[in-house]
Amino acid sequence: MEKQNDAENRTLTLKRTFNVPVKLVWEAWTRPEHIAQWWGPKGMKTKIVEHNFKVGGKWKYVMAMPDGSEFIGEGVYSMIVTLEKIFSSANFRPMTEGVEIQAIFEKNGDKTNFTFNVIHPTDEYCRQQEKMGFYNGWGSTFNRLEEFVSTL
Repeated sequence: MEKQNDAENRTLTLKRTFNVPVKLVWEAWTRPEHIAQWWGPKGMKTKIVEHNFKVGGKWKYVMAMPDGSEFIGEGVYSMIVTLEKIFSSANFRPMTEGVEIQAIFEKNGDKTNFTFNVIHPTDEYCRQQEKMGFYNGWGSTFNRLEEFVSTL
C-alpha cells in the first residue's frame, strides 16, 4: 500500500480526558443549543444553521470572524453510535475541505476519554493543515468544550 493512501499518515489526532461522564460530553456534541456554546476557537460565536443528527443527515455551523467574514463548517454524518462515536464528512471553509472527522467517546468511570481524528485526502494535505494550526485551533475549541461540559 502506498504511504499516501495510508489513513494513519493522513490523520491528525487530539486526545483529551474530560472530568465529566460520557453522557454529558455526548450531549455537548449532539445538541445544537450546546454546540453553539463551545464550537470554534475562543472568542468566536457559532450559529447552528442545520443539525440533522442522523446517519446521512447534514450539519452546518457558521462562525463570525473578527473581520466580519464567515467561517463555515458543514458535513454529512456517516456513522453514529450512541455514546461512542460520531463520524462525518467535513468542510471548514475557507481553510479545509474534503476531510472526515471522527469524535470518539470512551467511558472512564465518571470521566470521558475523548479522541478526535481528522482524516485528510492526502498525506501532503494533512501536513499542510498541521502547519496551518490544526492543534492550536482544535485545541482551543476543545478547551471551550472542557469548560462548557464542566457547567452541565
